[in-house]
Amino acid sequence: MGRNMRAGKKPKKAGAGNMKQQMAQMQAVQRQMEQLQSEISEMETTATSGGGAVSVTVNGDKEIKSITLQPEVVDPDDIEMLQDLIMTAVNEAMRQMDEISSGEMSKLTSGLGLPPGLL
Repeated sequence: MGRNMRAGKKPKKAGAGNMKQQMAQMQAVQRQMEQLQSEISEMETTATSGGGAVSVTVNGDKEIKSITLQPEVVDPDDIEMLQDLIMTAVNEAMRQMDEISSGEMSKLTSGLGLPPGLL
């Protein structure tokens, strides 16, 4: 007989009630995540390059909402510079949105005790 066991007693199995509670908790977290995703989708961030000559705004779905160019940056003899400025501003806006999204999600998942990357 195993340690701490009495004759005629079966060891308790992991409670089904505990499993139901965990499932309910996970469903609640899933609903919270869906709500948070919806909120993040509505967020916007703007990044600039060239000292404000190019401005790009993206939303939480990583869609470009606007690109603003100052007239002085539009030089037909230097298209490559304009392309670089736009690319830099877009990449920075996307990086900012990734950071915002990750920060918001980590607020939600920090108390769950789950390994990183699971959700």
